[in-house]
Amino acid sequence: GEHVPTPALASALAGASHLGSLCKEGSSGREGSSSLPALGFWGAEGMAMAGCPGGHRGIVAAVILILTKLYDYNLGSITESSLWRSTDYGTTYEKLNDKVGLKTILSYLYVCPTNKRKIMLLTDPEVESSLLISSDEGATYQKYRLNFYIHSLLFHPKQEDWILAYSQDQKLFSSVEFGRRWLLLHEGVTPNRFYWSMMGNGREPDLVHLEARTVDGHAQYITCKMQNCSEATRSKPFPGYIDHNSLIVQGDYVFVQLTSGGRPHYYVSYRRSPFAQMKLPKYSLPKDMHVISTDENQVFAAVQEWNQNDTYNLYISDTRGVYFTLALENVKSSQGLEGNVMIDLYEVAGIKGMFLANKKIDNQVKTFITYNKGRDWSLLQAPHTDLRGNPIHCLLPYCSLHLHLKVSDNPYTSGNIASRDTAPSIIVASGMKPFKIALFDVQTWTNSGVCGGCWIFEEEHSVLYLDQGGVLVAMKHTSLPIRHLWLSFDEGRSWSKYSFTSLPLFVDGVLGEPGEETLIMTVFGHFSHRSEWQLVKVDYKSIFDRRCEEEDYRPWQLHSQGEACIMGAKRIYRKRKSEKKCMQGKYAGAMTSEPCVCTEADFDCDYGYERHSNGQCLPAFWYNPSSLSKDCSLGQSYLNSTGYRKVVSNNCTDGVRERYTAKPQQCPGKPPQGLRILTADGRLTAQQGLNVTFLVQLEEGDLQRSLIQVDFGDGIAVSYANLSSTEDGIKHIYQNVGIFRVTVLVENSLGSDSAVLYLHVTWPLLRSITFTFSVEGMNTITVQVSAGNTILQDTKTIAVYEKFQSLRLSFSPNLDDYNPDIPEWRRDISRVVKRALVEATGISSKHVLVAVLPGLPTSAELFILPYQDATGEKKRTAANLEQISETLIQKLNQNLVHFELKPGVRILVHAAHLTAAPLVDLTPSHSGSAMLMLLSVVFVGLAVFVIYKFKRKIPGLNIYAQMQNEKDQEMVSPVSQRESIPNVPQSELMSPEQLVDEKLEVHPIGK
Repeated sequence: GEHVPTPALASALAGASHLGSLCKEGSSGREGSSSLPALGFWGAEGMAMAGCPGGHRGIVAAVILILTKLYDYNLGSITESSLWRSTDYGTTYEKLNDKVGLKTILSYLYVCPTNKRKIMLLTDPEVESSLLISSDEGATYQKYRLNFYIHSLLFHPKQEDWILAYSQDQKLFSSVEFGRRWLLLHEGVTPNRFYWSMMGNGREPDLVHLEARTVDGHAQYITCKMQNCSEATRSKPFPGYIDHNSLIVQGDYVFVQLTSGGRPHYYVSYRRSPFAQMKLPKYSLPKDMHVISTDENQVFAAVQEWNQNDTYNLYISDTRGVYFTLALENVKSSQGLEGNVMIDLYEVAGIKGMFLANKKIDNQVKTFITYNKGRDWSLLQAPHTDLRGNPIHCLLPYCSLHLHLKVSDNPYTSGNIASRDTAPSIIVASGMKPFKIALFDVQTWTNSGVCGGCWIFEEEHSVLYLDQGGVLVAMKHTSLPIRHLWLSFDEGRSWSKYSFTSLPLFVDGVLGEPGEETLIMTVFGHFSHRSEWQLVKVDYKSIFDRRCEEEDYRPWQLHSQGEACIMGAKRIYRKRKSEKKCMQGKYAGAMTSEPCVCTEADFDCDYGYERHSNGQCLPAFWYNPSSLSKDCSLGQSYLNSTGYRKVVSNNCTDGVRERYTAKPQQCPGKPPQGLRILTADGRLTAQQGLNVTFLVQLEEGDLQRSLIQVDFGDGIAVSYANLSSTEDGIKHIYQNVGIFRVTVLVENSLGSDSAVLYLHVTWPLLRSITFTFSVEGMNTITVQVSAGNTILQDTKTIAVYEKFQSLRLSFSPNLDDYNPDIPEWRRDISRVVKRALVEATGISSKHVLVAVLPGLPTSAELFILPYQDATGEKKRTAANLEQISETLIQKLNQNLVHFELKPGVRILVHAAHLTAAPLVDLTPSHSGSAMLMLLSVVFVGLAVFVIYKFKRKIPGLNIYAQMQNEKDQEMVSPVSQRESIPNVPQSELMSPEQLVDEKLEVHPIGK
């Protein structure tokens, strides 16, 4: 090694050292190449920033630029800066202050990522706002004054002269002349939410994506050309507003977030197509989402669900980024220094589809690995011996290797784990010995083709890759000064100790040359906390006497637990033989790649399906596989899922591919279902004499062959031949004031469906409703409540019977862990419980009605309905109901009624133990009544009550009879507090359709 001291700045004041990353080719989470200097290390004297320009598009650099700054703590500002340049890999340095201006104070140094001969320097904004530009690797500079203060820069990923600049007053500027001239694009731009367009097909390279605030404080997604962003030329790809700080543009994908009804909803656009809502499993109910990766036409996302606090679930999408399936649950997360979320997931470089993740299981954290992008995960096998050769007794799955997966934010220091594209067979990480995990005995571990997973150091070390991984350099992680480093030429199997400085050095960071193809590195540090900067150049070229030749290499094949086919292909790499000491030079990549025959392991479960212990993908409890696309019409075709989908970017061929691939299928005719009518603005009010636009929506049915009839309630009705003719809405003008009942009927040859809406052309305040049911059966109730300027509507179906029995049900306690306490979940679980009861008892489903009740612990009411035979005559005898009840109770008490909520989660259904009640003889009378009462609570909420009169029949069962001429006790049970609308301003109240979907539920309660 060669010791090169950096000239000290002329001051006795101790300062802070800051070293930034300026040689990165790109940046995660941002489209384009980031130009923000990353955080570095704190040193002794002044601040330091380094750049390694030299060369262009892969040519090895000999030039190093270093910017040092002196920070005066008394003045609270930078008082001096110096620019240093080396043209011989750091052997000597030249001071360039006279070329940039002797009194100029510099703040940042940037290197163009696509042409490293181009350098940009920013002056200290507290002194002046200027930039200096060099086109000859920093040898000479031209100075340009600015009329704004630059906060950050974003270079174009392809065009070397195109730059976006973000100012300190949130304005966005563009330049096509590498900063010599600037054009204002937009004001009020959200920090870090501006992107270059960079799609795979290279289309629209000059398009800029940004998130900007409107005059009234909302956020919008805007696109425009970098040289013309006037109001007339701007586009707004997402209709309406988005949440602040939510725009992400990454590759072919654009993501935005929109919160409504208190829940965030996520939308995606693939290849700039119209936005679609991202479909997670129905009850994930995300609180937070982070896009991890969009590589290979697939979105990898981390989602924090409603019942998670310090963990996230990993989801993986289809090609369009719309439909997501679960990859791994409960991945550990933590808060970064700046409040950002850190997820314990690491993508291994150089091997497609390989990830490491730390999963939380029963308050323990375990490291899992996948070779097929989340399709299968397995624990890591610990090394069989320690550093002294002693055996380690660690048997999977009871004992496994745990790794730290924190990646360093500072490019001049390594994190807990590292891998490189140019060395696909080597992973270096810090881990804990499994048999001493409680002691947190941290060691450094390597997984390579040589040792297959072995300990290399007893303490944490930073490991750098040189010469395509042919040389590994290790430096001890310590706050003490060091003199030695370690070298390995056989991928970590053996190490040699070398001295790199005569005096112990406090090491703050290491600058490796770009491309990892050289054997030179520069160590930054200081001899004491008051000493000047020291640079130590370490050149390993003298160790090798020749370059590698063909006979110095051997083939190496990646395996996953003995399986050679990974992601549908066998990949054979070229590796240097461990006994050969030669310099590799440029990376050659994989030698061969051969596709494999498709097996079941190449297919993941499709959306709505879950993998069970037998390996089969079966529908989740909330998913109906028979539901077709609403655009499916008789005579058309759709893709009928087999429950499986091929892992995206998997290259397998033939085999079982045909069996597991979705098949085109002719659309069967379906009767209309899920009909809704609403106004275009979501309001239930209108002004007299003005147009009202109605929208008709249908979830299922043969859309092209359906007749639509709309009655506006004022004596006027219209008809349409098919739903497509109503896409722009149905317009109508009311000439009179009042409340109008608007009905819509959709029918085809297979059936019909109807919906109703009450439109207020005046503003009456609804106080209460009392209603007597005169006919048994299913009754549809529509309720509206006005609260100030807001009107809410809910529609429910109520079963009314003169006689029936009921029984309270309880469940295994683990069901509460999955209960989000929302109406949709209760309806789906009610359906699942009903099916389980029918399967266990053989009783007809016509006898059984199940209603899961709000609140925790989870409980349900089981209603046993009168029998109806084929002739339509009802058997109303109590004996008939008692016989069914006894059968149900017997099966429940024998624990024979159960269902699988998800793979590995089995739920038992029990009969709840109720207090005894006397037997009462009820004589049938004329039709009874059930009274529905609604109260409006002035614009802050809505409470719904259902009142039934009843008498006890037998212990554990209730017989209900609604009789007008008896003065029985009335039991009133309100909807739970979570069912009411939160106390929010009128402007934030949900729309009627959201209220129906999320908040209100009319239900009978019995005790």
